[in-house]
Amino acid sequence: MDWLSAPAAQIPETARRLLGWEVSANGVTIRLTEVEAYAGTGEDPASHAHRGPTPRTQVMFGPAGRAYVYFVFGMHWCLNIVCGPEGEASAVLLRAGEVVDGVEIARERRGGSDRELARGPARLVKALGIGPDANGTSMMDGTGPLLLKPPTRPVTPDQIVAGPRVGVAGAHDVPWRFSIAADPTVSTYRRHTPRKR
Repeated sequence: MDWLSAPAAQIPETARRLLGWEVSANGVTIRLTEVEAYAGTGEDPASHAHRGPTPRTQVMFGPAGRAYVYFVFGMHWCLNIVCGPEGEASAVLLRAGEVVDGVEIARERRGGSDRELARGPARLVKALGIGPDANGTSMMDGTGPLLLKPPTRPVTPDQIVAGPRVGVAGAHDVPWRFSIAADPTVSTYRRHTPRKR
């Protein structure tokens, strides 16, 4: 999977290629239907690594294939896969997916309808049953709690749609959110609205 280590400037293409791939943890497997790209090249103000490495973002600087797990809004965990050459930060947020194995386990963790089980980044993490301990672990070799696997149902380029990113203060109109067209597990788009102070 050399494409996972492609230069950070190519992160949109890397994100598109992840659609249809499957991620497994703790008895649940999710087919990715929506992802969001972030470059840490200093040109993407929405990226956590925009201003360089910090204790929180060090994992984004490689190697590729590791999990970047972070807490958002004081209540949710989100999962990214680190991409790009070592030392050049970029990552893809796993935004939504279809639970294709372990549906009963995911229902116990999440509740709600099956299409909602992993519809949104926080729900996806909860369905997989992971938390901060997964941060920095490999998603490629089975040594960590997460495992990324090739698609059993590949996604063709004509099935992919692009749109603006969600929930970011900077560069929110950059069309780096990619999803499988008309898939019912894709999350609802909500345009960014600045917080009033």
